[in-house]
Amino acid sequence: MPVQQRLMGASRAMFAIGAGLPLLLLAMLAMIVLPLPPVMLDVLFTFNISMSLVVILAVVYVMRPLDLAAFPTVLLLATLLRLALNVASTRVVLLEGHTGTDAAGKVIQAFGEFVVGGNYAVGLVVFAILVIINFVVVTKGAGRVSEVSARFTLDALPGKQMAIDADLNAGLISQEEALARRAEVRAETDFYGSMDGASKFVRGDAVAGLLILFINLLGGMMIGMIQHDMGFAGAMETYALLTIGDGLVAQIPSLLLATAVAVIVTRMSRAQDMGDTIMSQLLGDRRVLRVAAVLLAILGLVPGMPNLAFLCMAAACAGAAWLLERRAAEAASKETSAPPSPPPDAEARRELSWDDVGQADPVTLEVGYRLIPLVDREQDGELMRRIKGVRRRLSGELGFLVAPVRIRDDLELPPCSYRISIMGCPVAQGEVHLERELAIDPGCLDQQIRGIEAQDPAYGLPAVWIEPLQRDEAQAMGYTVVDIPTVIATHLNKELTAHAHELFGHQEAQEMLDRLAQATPKLVEELVPKTLPLSVVVRVLQELLREQLPIANLRMICQALAEHGRSTQDPETLTGLVRVALGRTIAQKIAGSEREIPVITLDPRLEQLLTDAVRNDGEGSSLEPGLAERLQQKLAETTRQQEVSGQPAILLVSPGLRPWLARFLRFAIPGLRVVAYNEIPDSRRVRLVAAVGT
Repeated sequence: MPVQQRLMGASRAMFAIGAGLPLLLLAMLAMIVLPLPPVMLDVLFTFNISMSLVVILAVVYVMRPLDLAAFPTVLLLATLLRLALNVASTRVVLLEGHTGTDAAGKVIQAFGEFVVGGNYAVGLVVFAILVIINFVVVTKGAGRVSEVSARFTLDALPGKQMAIDADLNAGLISQEEALARRAEVRAETDFYGSMDGASKFVRGDAVAGLLILFINLLGGMMIGMIQHDMGFAGAMETYALLTIGDGLVAQIPSLLLATAVAVIVTRMSRAQDMGDTIMSQLLGDRRVLRVAAVLLAILGLVPGMPNLAFLCMAAACAGAAWLLERRAAEAASKETSAPPSPPPDAEARRELSWDDVGQADPVTLEVGYRLIPLVDREQDGELMRRIKGVRRRLSGELGFLVAPVRIRDDLELPPCSYRISIMGCPVAQGEVHLERELAIDPGCLDQQIRGIEAQDPAYGLPAVWIEPLQRDEAQAMGYTVVDIPTVIATHLNKELTAHAHELFGHQEAQEMLDRLAQATPKLVEELVPKTLPLSVVVRVLQELLREQLPIANLRMICQALAEHGRSTQDPETLTGLVRVALGRTIAQKIAGSEREIPVITLDPRLEQLLTDAVRNDGEGSSLEPGLAERLQQKLAETTRQQEVSGQPAILLVSPGLRPWLARFLRFAIPGLRVVAYNEIPDSRRVRLVAAVGT
């Protein structure tokens, strides 16, 4: 029963919201057509002012502009309501204005008497100044900012989509997070595009307010003098008060909404509290207050100046600077204070144990002391979530559970540097710039953005460290912009992929076999230990990972090992036989879903020469060094040509030659994949693109 009540309540609420907007539009139309009594005008004018205050306060306190995505629609409705009220009040002023200054209600009368104050010329001048401020300064500036923001947002859309795809491919975000970020990018584009159009409503409203003022004043005086036999002075007094009051009641909400438009389009798109941001950026440097205090004190000592006012303001700036200095010193003292160390006697009496013996961790990420907040859970370190996403993606892609990453600080590292170690040995190191973002050049950009030139730590691409405010500009120019956690996580992802075979051992292999035994127990029982020992299975799986082949299809791998394991136990030979069984997986990884695979081949005489050299000693050491160097150079040139044309570089050789060539070219030409003839599935065709050694 409570569930049914909640559903009924939700249905009634949705009906009320859905019916409210059409009723509001009908009410606006009725205000334009039907005459309204003065009491109703007072209520509606008060509601209009209240709504404008609520809107500008909502804009000030909202964390992100996208959190107020309904703002363009609210702006349009508020503008239509104000124009409808102008029409309704104009009708009452022109029809009943001759009866007195309270003919259009108490609100219009109060605003008119307060501003006019017995002098109609002053009232007209004040109203004209208010309209100029609204139209020339606030509305025009907000419209220009809205136009530029919409243009830059639309120009940056392809770069943002590419950044999301890059994060998804690198495993930094999940598919659900990618969909959410794409939806946010679309919402941001729609919002700023709508704001560009909505700002035109505000500008037109300001112009309409000025025209309505003169029309009401001239029309009222003519009606008063011609139809109601009023004198010029009396008509001027009555209709000037009513017209100025009506204009002020409309222009004050219009100015508030124009200010709200200017505030929301000048804010950054990321989540921030506007008050805290302004205070931290404006007064974050205490030198500003100290210098301001000195300058104000100098002005306060100049003869003839308002000395007391300047000296009081100088004292206030100096006091604020001292207070900020004191708070910074207290925060620094808290950070430097360390917890008390245990008594030395207790440490000396403790006996040694195996816990005191060092052990190499599978994966270690060491960071400088300025990067500690990125990995501190108590400070909501973003890098921790990124590393977890990298492990999740790699585990699903490679087929085994990637070892946890141990993170620790290292005072020997530079403050903004990090180091990645595999099995206790450093394999990569990088440096970042705090409070900046990395704009990566994909290699086809003509324009250069301002910043600190660098290289992408993961792939060595040219890049620039830029300020966060330059993010939209860089994306509009075609850069891929990533933050510091993404830079480190991408680098970690690359190194884990390259050293996956080192992270895979006997324990991981046994756990994979145990999982496979739940589905196919006979296969596992036949393979280990009847056919092959576990160590040989581990070596084969490590070789597959070394060649960047996933081992997720463990059932097919075990079937191939069980089939050929009785004839040989050589890991290299078994790896080649398993690769034949994984032909479809290899073709999918190197060529995607294309039916035709572009391949590079060797000249038959060169291939026979290499085969003889490998057959003689097994390692190809009898090969002439000059020939090996020329072969490597020619294959590197061909690989670059394939990469420039956007096609994979695949070297197709004989099965006996493939293992040696794969080892020979693995580090010299990382982008080249060496594949044997019998590893190409029958469903794929090959297309010769180059022949080396002809």
